[in-house]
Amino acid sequence: MTSLLDNLLSGLALGSVYALVALGFVVIFKASGVLNFAHGSLLLLGGYLTAVLHDDLGFAGALALSVVVTAAVAGALDRFLLQRGEPDPQAAHVQTIVTIGVDIVLVTDLSRRIGGDLLSLGDPWGDSVHELGPVTVADSRLAAIVVSAVVIGAVFALFRFTAWGLSLRAAAEDLEAAALMGVRLTRVRTLAWCLAGALAALAAVFLVAFPAPGLERATGQIALKAFPAAILGGMASPGGALAGSVLIGLTEAFVVGYQSELHVLGEGFGDVAPYAVMVLVLLVRPTGLFGAKGAARV
Repeated sequence: MTSLLDNLLSGLALGSVYALVALGFVVIFKASGVLNFAHGSLLLLGGYLTAVLHDDLGFAGALALSVVVTAAVAGALDRFLLQRGEPDPQAAHVQTIVTIGVDIVLVTDLSRRIGGDLLSLGDPWGDSVHELGPVTVADSRLAAIVVSAVVIGAVFALFRFTAWGLSLRAAAEDLEAAALMGVRLTRVRTLAWCLAGALAALAAVFLVAFPAPGLERATGQIALKAFPAAILGGMASPGGALAGSVLIGLTEAFVVGYQSELHVLGEGFGDVAPYAVMVLVLLVRPTGLFGAKGAARV
């Protein structure tokens, strides 16, 4: 029972962090139709900035600045590199490929700066733990669940109760109709990229916190485990991204926790388990858990 509860808490913590990253994928896709393969490198950028600035600014100041800078970089990437002229849904495929090139450039530069080091982000939780009944849980995991829940709630409120959220939903439904109704598509899209960058920078803190060893060159690749979560939920569904993230987090935690019983699947199966779950779900529901079938006139 103790092992079950420990894996459950670990899975919820992982899922909550993956949800921050997956929401970034979904927000960008809803606003621009682009699959942002540079999202992992944006997360690595946010984590790196926090790591190098926390000695001078303190953890809170470094995190705040890294969130702002990463959001600005994401917005500038979209505004000055991807957008050309009027928004065109047909250009999304080309822009998706461009994000692969951007990811290579960012990861190469950040990997050169990080080298073989493990960088600490200076988070206030350190390696402290709490006893919750029979389970010992790291404070960083509890913080991940609480902070992610607050931030995700704020993002959903942003979608539901603000003019930008209404414009985003309108643009996701019909780009041309939204433009005819006066929606400023360029602004909506750029703000979506900024929001995704900010969420990625925040997620970096919890991905590398204890019991993880710290920020390293491969951290951006670890963040891409949130990509199956976004696919599972349906790329245009924020609620689906949340549900998919929890499913992926629990799957990874339980596979790692019961690795000895699952040795027949091979060592390190936990690394590929999220993608295996994604494939199995898509075999049954090709549009994702919350995806809707599209209708096309002919």
